[in-house]
Amino acid sequence: MTDIKVSKNIEEAAEYLKKGRIVIAPTDTLYGILADALNKDAVEKVYRLKGRTPTKPVIVLIPQLEFLDLFCVKPSEREKKLLIHRGITVVIDLQDDCKERFFYLHRGKGSLGFRIPDSDQLIKVMERIERPLIAPSANPEGKKPAEDIDQAVSYFGSKVDLYIDGGTVKGKEPSTVVKIDNGITVIREGSIKKDEIKRLLEG
Repeated sequence: MTDIKVSKNIEEAAEYLKKGRIVIAPTDTLYGILADALNKDAVEKVYRLKGRTPTKPVIVLIPQLEFLDLFCVKPSEREKKLLIHRGITVVIDLQDDCKERFFYLHRGKGSLGFRIPDSDQLIKVMERIERPLIAPSANPEGKKPAEDIDQAVSYFGSKVDLYIDGGTVKGKEPSTVVKIDNGITVIREGSIKKDEIKRLLEG
């Protein structure tokens, strides 16, 4: 694998991400293309790598609720309750004065999906670099998500700065995406079903 860097240690990703570089690693759902969510150039590179539809927003991963302050977001108590459960993506409206600054993430939607990933390793990486991440699935748009590093390398080769080999990631569902207004809107049902979300909010 000439010019292709592969490691089994996800903590090695921290220094790469801090420098605005691109890493493919297992997340709490699938293999993802990781980049610093506050680095516009890195985010744009991920869009180009995937051939991602320019109007499609990305989900932002955070290690703890306090990181929402970086995005001028004030979550409700119900939104907080779902976020701290881990693994649920909660879409929250941005304040008007922050929409332009984060346009490269929300792509005109005016809101962003946030998730505390159900992955201690990924949380540790974010806390170490003190940065939120984006981590869309590791595949060109329209292709099947990579289930292992070999498949990811076949998609992206040396265009990715570091690959973290976490073995085969197969059969996992994506995160459930919800928005809370007067009720609960399930935008995408994934591993956590609507009934469980209702139970979490009632608990």
